[in-house]
Amino acid sequence: AATESTQKNKEGKHIVLYTTNPVQQDAYIQACKARGYEVVKMETLVDAAFLNTMEMKWENIGFVRVDADIVDNLIDKQESNESVLSKEETEKLKNLFTLQIPELHVTTEVKGLSTDTPPVIATRPEFMRRMKDMGAAGGGMTAFYAQMPDEVTLTVNGNHPVFQTILKESNESVKTNQVRNLADLALLSQGLLKGAELTNFINRSVEMMQGGGQ
Repeated sequence: AATESTQKNKEGKHIVLYTTNPVQQDAYIQACKARGYEVVKMETLVDAAFLNTMEMKWENIGFVRVDADIVDNLIDKQESNESVLSKEETEKLKNLFTLQIPELHVTTEVKGLSTDTPPVIATRPEFMRRMKDMGAAGGGMTAFYAQMPDEVTLTVNGNHPVFQTILKESNESVKTNQVRNLADLALLSQGLLKGAELTNFINRSVEMMQGGGQ
C-alpha cells in the first residue's frame, strides 16, 4: 500500500525502520512519522546478528534504526535540498563543529536540509553500532568492536536560520559557546554526553542564560 511504496529506497528495497528505545529516540521517531514512515518497536535486546541474518534471508528488506542517520537518508530516495550557504560558509561551519570528545569518534558534515529540521542532529551509523552491540554481547570475532569509541555523526543543517546569526557573530568566544551547545544538545539526545562533558554543558548553559555567552 502507501506505506510499502513510501518505505522503499531508490533500489526498490523495503526499509524497516525500528526503535529500541521509544523514549530516548522520540525525536527521531517523530521525524520519521512526519515523513509518513512507520516505525517498528524492538524494545527487547535485538541481537544485531539476528538482523544481519534476516537481511541475508530477505534480500529486498533492510533494517535501519531511526537514529542511524538523518531522516532524509534513512530511506535513500536520491532527493536533496539546495544549501543556502556558500562554499566558504559551509567549510567555516564544518570547522566550527569539528570536535574532539573523549571516548567518541565524531564525524561532522554540513548539509542543506529543510529549515524545520533541527540545526544539529547526532546519529550513530547502523553498521558500526551493530558491530559494537555484537561485540558487547560476546560476539567472538566482533569482540574488539566493543572496545572501540562510539561512532557518531554530527549533521549540521546549514539551512537552519540560527547559523546565519552564528556565522555573523563577531565575538569568537560567544560563537564557540553557541556551536558547542548545539553540538552537546544533539549528543545529549543520543545519551552520549556524560561525565565532565555533561558538567561543562550544564555550566556553559547557565552562563549563557546569565548573559555571559550570548
